[in-house]
Amino acid sequence: MNPPIVITGMGIISPLGCGVKPVWQRLTEGRSGVRRIDRFDVEDFPIRIAGLVPGMENDSEAGFDPDSVIETKERKKIDLFTLYALAAAKEALAQAGWAPSSEAEQRSTATIVATGIGGFPTITQAQKTLDSRGPKRISPFVVPAFLANLASGNVSIRYGFKGPLGCPVTACAAGVQAIGDGMRLIRSGEAEVALVGGAESCVDPLALAGFNALKALSTRDDEPERASRPFDRDRDGFVMGEGAGLMVIETLDHAEARGATPLAMISGYGTSADAHHITAGPEDGSGAAASIRSALAMAGLEPGEIGYVNAHATSTPVGDRAEIASLRNVFGDEIGKLPVSSTKSATGHLLGAAGGVESIFTALAVMHDTLPPTLNLENQDETMSDLDFVPNEARNQPLRHALCNGFGFGGVNASLIVSKLD
Repeated sequence: MNPPIVITGMGIISPLGCGVKPVWQRLTEGRSGVRRIDRFDVEDFPIRIAGLVPGMENDSEAGFDPDSVIETKERKKIDLFTLYALAAAKEALAQAGWAPSSEAEQRSTATIVATGIGGFPTITQAQKTLDSRGPKRISPFVVPAFLANLASGNVSIRYGFKGPLGCPVTACAAGVQAIGDGMRLIRSGEAEVALVGGAESCVDPLALAGFNALKALSTRDDEPERASRPFDRDRDGFVMGEGAGLMVIETLDHAEARGATPLAMISGYGTSADAHHITAGPEDGSGAAASIRSALAMAGLEPGEIGYVNAHATSTPVGDRAEIASLRNVFGDEIGKLPVSSTKSATGHLLGAAGGVESIFTALAVMHDTLPPTLNLENQDETMSDLDFVPNEARNQPLRHALCNGFGFGGVNASLIVSKLD
């Protein structure tokens, strides 16, 4: 029998702020982190809103302070997604109390930080420099800044983690897959501790224009906080977000032996491919259902034992319907009794970081017996009228096992089950 794997530390950088405690409070209070973009001119742009990480200048309580993470000189060498990963890692490792100093401990620590796109703003800015000033003006740090694995690489270098280093780049399932990869490394004996999750920061004109060309983004620019509305009849696309969510995981025995406090257990993980379409899953949700069933099998649970689902639900008409089809496929006639919510209604869609942040939200739901709400659910989609989406207000409810989903372009599906410790 595989030893239980537990979470001992968590760190969040998100549109709702920075730090697990204030972010969870704001999430359960029903607050939104979506606002008008102010980093570049969007006056004549088709998309003007995003889930941006707030700075200290507009959020004195939980804004992002880059100076507390890395020196200004060093910041010029990295992309923002790496900076977010370093910040989330700092919080997660501090809570876990994991600071390996011996060679054996360093080699037993894996670093798996996923991303969907990597340093995209670094690429687009470098192209502008190339066009306007020529090749001799390109910084030698451009390539190391934009490479997708440099978030995990920089975290590993900072903390001396010499175990396996990884970076799933599987679109919006990447963050969940990073956690699953970390579980496998621990169970195979290749690592004893893993820092896992995702980081993303690609709120950039080209990224916005590209997703807008796919008709994937909400154009509700006049009401930023109401734009992300999963499962609502009037949803019109997702809101791009940014941030990082990382957690420290290890076996229960390892945690107890070193005096760490286990927070929750990761009991199941599954992944699958739709083999269907580059951007849309099959209408029957069969691929995602396979991923969920694999997670249930690893956890040794029956569908009826799941008490809450943190859905991938991004607020796109096609995507939300396909995910609900997958849940109906797995949970059958009992689906109406199963609370399902989408925290993307509060944060927007963090792409490769979504799974890391939402897995933490799922763990917090289990730890606190609190279901986060689906915001902006005013007119529930008629095809989903029988479902409980925890509309607009958090709910206190005893909870033992919760499911977190992450699905991505290319047909990739990933599912994680978080359970309460006995």
